[in-house]
Order: sequence, then structure tokens, then C-alpha cells
Amino acid sequence: MRDSISRDTGLTLDLALTVRHDGDGGTADDLADPAGLTAWVRAHPDALPGADRFTADAEDLTAVRELRAAVRALFARAVRPDAPSPADAARLLPVPEALRRLNDAAARTPTVPVLRWAEGAGPVARRRPVRGEDDLTAVLAQAAIGFLAGPDRQRLRACHAPRCVRYFLKEHPRQEWCKPSCGNRARVARHHERHRRTA
Repeated sequence: MRDSISRDTGLTLDLALTVRHDGDGGTADDLADPAGLTAWVRAHPDALPGADRFTADAEDLTAVRELRAAVRALFARAVRPDAPSPADAARLLPVPEALRRLNDAAARTPTVPVLRWAEGAGPVARRRPVRGEDDLTAVLAQAAIGFLAGPDRQRLRACHAPRCVRYFLKEHPRQEWCKPSCGNRARVARHHERHRRTA
């Protein structure tokens, strides 16, 4: 699946999925501290320039977590009329606040388009910072904008299997869950519910 989605889509989904089910009925946060953010950034060297040299501090962590809250609020809007992820349902940012956070973060690093055209390949447009290195939250926000304004947004769904808090891209018409294990959990839960009602 990863080969068929854009860099913006992959990076944005990966950011949103740093909130996940913890296996015990709650949620876990991969960005709980600066070390978690450092590890997450370093795991994305192809999408985040300078990822191998990045070390997060408390300010970076706060900025990225605030951006992630905005992204997840906008994901909840994107999946309407379906319900958002259960992790978000009770604490969604208002859409105007989510949009403000996203747009403010995207503006932190002014960029210009740069065309690259290698021999034997097609032209590729990339954005480059006007000066210095990209601000991490600006890169993430710009990727989120690219995803939310692009065609992949139409395939975005919230997984509603028991205990799951993930968003995913629907790959085929009958897909209801983010992964097979969630489908299995949902079927088992329905089976138990049917037997409980008939008992």
C-alpha cells in the first residue's frame, strides 16, 4: 500500500497514527516525550529533510503534538458523516481552530518550488525553504495540507473495530477496518453480542 500513496499522504497518516491503541483498552502516544518525537522523525528520513540529525526538545514536542491534534480534528471532519476515531470523539478541536493551527504551522517556513529533471526520468517539483532548513512543523503541516486537499482524502476512514483508534485509507470497496486483526476483533465482538442477546 505504501508505494501507491504520496509522500504527503504517508507522512500525514503516520503523524496521525502516533496515537494508537495500547493493547489494554486505552490509547498510547508515540510522541509522549522528546525522545519519542526524535525517534519518529528519524524513522522518516526520506520525507523529513535532516531527520538523521534531528533531536527534539520540549518546544518541538509541543508544536508537533498541537499540529497532530489539528490534523486528527480535520481527519474527523474528512470522514463525515461517519464517526471519527474513538480517540478523538470526546476531544476534537473546533474546525476553525484546527485550520488556524495547520495554516499557521505551514507558514513557519516560506518555500519556493524547485524543479529537478534527471536524465531518463520525468520532471519532479519539490518545495525548498527560502532560507535555511525547513521547520519540522511547517513540513508536517504542508504535507497535511497536501493530503487534505488531494484525492487520497476521499479514501480516508476511521476504523471502528473494538479498541481501535486508527485512521486508514480505504483500498477496496468492502474494506471496513484498518487491518485484518481489527476485522477479526469486530467479527468476534458481533458474534458475542448476538449470543448475549439470545441467551
